[in-house]
Amino acid sequence: MLSRLIVVSAHGLKSGSPLGAGLVHASRSLHTSSQSLAPLPPLPEKGGQVRHGIFPEEIFQLLYPKTGVTGPYMLGTGLLMYMLSKEIYVINHETFAAASIGAVIIYGVKKFGPSVAAFADKLNDDKVAKAQEVKDVSLTSLAQAIEDEKKEQWRVEGRSMLFDAKRNNVAMQLETNYRERLHMVTNEVKRRLDYQVALQNLHIQMEKEHMVKWVEKSVIGSITPQQEKESIAKCITDLKALARATQTSATA
Repeated sequence: MLSRLIVVSAHGLKSGSPLGAGLVHASRSLHTSSQSLAPLPPLPEKGGQVRHGIFPEEIFQLLYPKTGVTGPYMLGTGLLMYMLSKEIYVINHETFAAASIGAVIIYGVKKFGPSVAAFADKLNDDKVAKAQEVKDVSLTSLAQAIEDEKKEQWRVEGRSMLFDAKRNNVAMQLETNYRERLHMVTNEVKRRLDYQVALQNLHIQMEKEHMVKWVEKSVIGSITPQQEKESIAKCITDLKALARATQTSATA
């Protein structure tokens, strides 16, 4: 994997394509700025292509423009022959042990690789399913939180209407209190005016009664005893005449 990464990076930088420069710039910005918290791209589900089990395909694609199709094979064979001829690498018992171990590893990979890969895929699928379940639960909770927040915002918007209604109620209460006090003042003023009118009427009535009593007393004081006797006799005569007239009308 490391060799493949080195080859791909070298090939991209050597070609000088805008995509390679953009990738380098993006990697630098992700590691040197606050963008390191940005979401990472998903990892590939499958590895890159290789030849003969260990050689990355990128090496062959890198050498094809320079050496042709057989160039990578000739380069590998030449390096091996050079190392053997110069005794940079000496074949000894460790070489055979390494070849045996490599053969066993290759046999194990060919024999048990698919089942192990299936088991690993199953574990990966289980992890992905659990992660997806956690993600769905989180999305559901976040969606519910968003709905609750919208509801609270709607309530806050309705709070202004509630405050307006309360202000109107307070204004109506103040107006009612003002009118009640005004009515109380009006009644108090009317009661006092009625008292003054009644007091004046009482004075007038008392003056009239006093005047009547004074006139009666004056009249009675001006009548002599002789006039009183004549008046009484005249009243008796009038009563007798009235009695005869009543008896005559009753018999008729």
